[in-house]
Amino acid sequence: MSVQDRMERKLREGLDIVHLEVENESSQHNVPAGSESHFKVVVVSPSFEGRKLVARHREVYRLLDEELRAGVHALALHTYTEGDWREVGADSPDSPRCLGGKARETSA
Repeated sequence: MSVQDRMERKLREGLDIVHLEVENESSQHNVPAGSESHFKVVVVSPSFEGRKLVARHREVYRLLDEELRAGVHALALHTYTEGDWREVGADSPDSPRCLGGKARETSA
């Protein structure tokens, strides 16, 4: 099972999910082809009602602890309540371009 699949499964099992996106963005970074090290996660859950952003992120980190310890290097989190999700038009922001590693060296 891929890292992405495990992450999706753990989030679905650990939260009441209305909407979930787990996107492997590793190909946008200076890592070997086929890597599973950089992810964007969009979670819409009523479990987040009344919880500050930090508490929402901590819950996701808790659920994905094993993956984070085993090689997931970057996790772009977008955590919403259903009301938040409607306010942003059911769309999450794009991730910024990677400027680390070789990208930084060639942009100078």
